[in-house]
Amino acid sequence: MYGPLKISQHKHSGRLRPHEHTSYIPLACLVLIVGLVLVVFSVSTFAASPPPQSDSVSLTGTVPGVPPKIAATITSPVDQQHFSTSPITISGTCPSGTLVEVYKNDIFAGSAVCDNKGTYSLQVDLLYGQNSLTAQVYDDLNQAGPVSKTVNVFYDAVPPANAPLSLLNFSGTQLLLDTNAVYRGTFPGQLLNVPVTIIGGTEPFAVNVEWGDSSNQVIPRGDNTVFNASHTYQKPGIYQITLQATDSQQRVAFLTVAAIVNGQPSTVLTAAGTGSKPATKKLLVLWPLYAIAATLVISFWMGERREKHILTVAAIQNPPLGPIPHAQI
Repeated sequence: MYGPLKISQHKHSGRLRPHEHTSYIPLACLVLIVGLVLVVFSVSTFAASPPPQSDSVSLTGTVPGVPPKIAATITSPVDQQHFSTSPITISGTCPSGTLVEVYKNDIFAGSAVCDNKGTYSLQVDLLYGQNSLTAQVYDDLNQAGPVSKTVNVFYDAVPPANAPLSLLNFSGTQLLLDTNAVYRGTFPGQLLNVPVTIIGGTEPFAVNVEWGDSSNQVIPRGDNTVFNASHTYQKPGIYQITLQATDSQQRVAFLTVAAIVNGQPSTVLTAAGTGSKPATKKLLVLWPLYAIAATLVISFWMGERREKHILTVAAIQNPPLGPIPHAQI
């Protein structure tokens, strides 16, 4: 036969459940942390590249300052000095931090950066005969300062076969290097081009370029047309570029040019919203998802609180009866 079956009343007492089915405190902490991360990401994005107005263009610029007022001087060589060899070293004083350009007979001869002591020094090729040397300083905005006092020196070497020379027509008797790269600014990792012109001499030519960072480059040339000497610097700084050319008659020419490599540039906006589009697209996706997740957590929490409230009210209004005696079957 059947054993005794005990039936007891289920304990619907209306009391609150002893534990929660959902851990709302960890969820709330997680939602708060994610929100803080999104806020930081949003602030950093708009601070780095604030979005311009519609149909606008973001521009950057530099306001010109006062040009240098102090001229450079040429202390060596001295006026009326004679030389039998070339190149020679030109040195003098200058306003610290400026760029010094040296000219011979109004032809660019080289450039150097004025050091912290207010001095400069560089090697310069001389033209046959008289050379009128001048120096001029430029600031960071390439604004020119006063021209120095002229120093006249003489290169006493005799042209081959006493060939007559004009100012720029050397008739193959003298070899010179020229460039319009009076000031070259670049950034690390970017290609720097220095245009070089070979004047005079007899082809073919070989141009050796020392870039000032322990790099060396030999460029063969079959003619004296303009060409680019190219190099990429890896670190910012001030570099002295030295060029030495040799022709088929073993003539030699020198040229020294200063190059300034700036710090790595930061990304800037070039058109409306261009720089911030990827980050803005991420924010347009992440913020709605975050809002949905936070709303779900709050909704479930409020629903459970409402359920507890209803059960509590029902228990108060309808208190449970006494226990029902066990039935024997």
